[in-house]
Amino acid sequence: MIADFVEKLKESAISVAPVMAIVALLHFTIAPLGQGQFPQFMIGGILLMLGLGIFLVGADIGMVPFGHQVGSALMQKRKLTLLLIVSFAIGFAITIAEPDVQVLAVQVSTVMPSLNKHMLLVMIAVGVGFFLVVGTGRIVLQIPLHLLLIGFYILLFAVCAFVEAGFVGVAFDAGGATTGPVTVPFIIALGMGVAATIKSRDGSHDSSFGLVGLASIGPIMAVAFFGMTAKEGMTDPVAGETSGAASSVVDTFLSVSPHVAQEMFLALLPLFVIFALSQMLLLKLPARRALRMFVGMVYCLIGLILFMIGVVGGFSPVGKSLGAALGAFADGYALIPVGLILGAVVVCAEPAVWILNQQIEEISGGHIKRKIMLFALSVSIALAVVLGMFRVVTGMSIWFVLLPGYALALILTRFCPPLFTAIAFDSGGVASGPMATTFVLSLTLGASAALGGNPATDAFGMIAMIAMAPLITIQVLGMIFKHLENRRKSEERAV
Repeated sequence: MIADFVEKLKESAISVAPVMAIVALLHFTIAPLGQGQFPQFMIGGILLMLGLGIFLVGADIGMVPFGHQVGSALMQKRKLTLLLIVSFAIGFAITIAEPDVQVLAVQVSTVMPSLNKHMLLVMIAVGVGFFLVVGTGRIVLQIPLHLLLIGFYILLFAVCAFVEAGFVGVAFDAGGATTGPVTVPFIIALGMGVAATIKSRDGSHDSSFGLVGLASIGPIMAVAFFGMTAKEGMTDPVAGETSGAASSVVDTFLSVSPHVAQEMFLALLPLFVIFALSQMLLLKLPARRALRMFVGMVYCLIGLILFMIGVVGGFSPVGKSLGAALGAFADGYALIPVGLILGAVVVCAEPAVWILNQQIEEISGGHIKRKIMLFALSVSIALAVVLGMFRVVTGMSIWFVLLPGYALALILTRFCPPLFTAIAFDSGGVASGPMATTFVLSLTLGASAALGGNPATDAFGMIAMIAMAPLITIQVLGMIFKHLENRRKSEERAV
């Protein structure tokens, strides 16, 4: 257990430390923070590392095994209706527990104070739950993934055409935020548990891929529909609060801790209830295994509380202050090079990206090296963050990025090997991890406010752009792999 925690703490440190180093460099050069804010940010970063490390240990021994066990047990029951009902319930509960979703809800509520944060969380969770039902149904019925992706994204863009611009960015950001450190391993485990039974019947080897990609459509669709009925929340967006000098840095964190602990306990309570009901009625695991899973989920709760205290007390408010300082420097154009560096560093520092790179190298038989994959993702996500910063400076509509980007991603599904398409849409949220939600978006919100823009329309959408980059990059690499494979087979036939 201690060794696992040390390893996860190392992973979270690799993810958070580069961003902390960049902030330190900016603080001592072109964008000095206010009194007390730099130590506030550093303490917040340490809490993020510690909380994320504990949370990931808990996910490994609690949530992921629970997801796999439930998926396998439901398939053994041979009752599709039961599978779909439980898939919805689990999708709903696991989304509420997702740290990135909790952070996004806080960010949105600071910009749109009249919007009900809890209702937004519920809508995001309903969307994930519904599309998790679609995804598990696809695995069982063996429906081609690309047909569902094209159909649902066409419907999604048609719905978004009737939604106010500010809600479009929030909706697509919700799609990126849901594929975070909780939902991705849990949903993949659930999909693998379901697909394991299918594979034994029909020889399929990649049915579980694509479940996360479909699930991420749900929150976009749900928030878009929510936006049609919540327009009052968009009438008077505000910049959100920036962190001023508190009586002491310690007092800042102590003041937010009780509220954060209560919120996170209530967020994870449905998941504990589902676990208890599943154990009594479905899994009936040995007491020792069930206790281990329960302890893992308690670790998740403790880690999530520490993580969110670090976000609310340090990373998010100081990120906005730094964004405001950069917005005031060189008419905001300093954001462009900072965005380029942040985009490259965020993806290189994300542990899930390294896991994805290894997966691609194994699938491609070594044709697509991890270094090539990392370089391609780094460049594409750096450009995505630059586009997001350019929107903040110029006020460019989000449609000029989302429409061509997703159109290209969907067109590529026609030419890319199906397995790479599934992995690409699954990995859309890999790069939009905790750093994108807690810091990059906060910085963007602060910069938009400093430049006199509308944070609701100019800042939201940043996570969506980061999440969109792998959809294109991985499919292009898949096409390269297909070309190399065809050439190798031609050479073998010639011999």
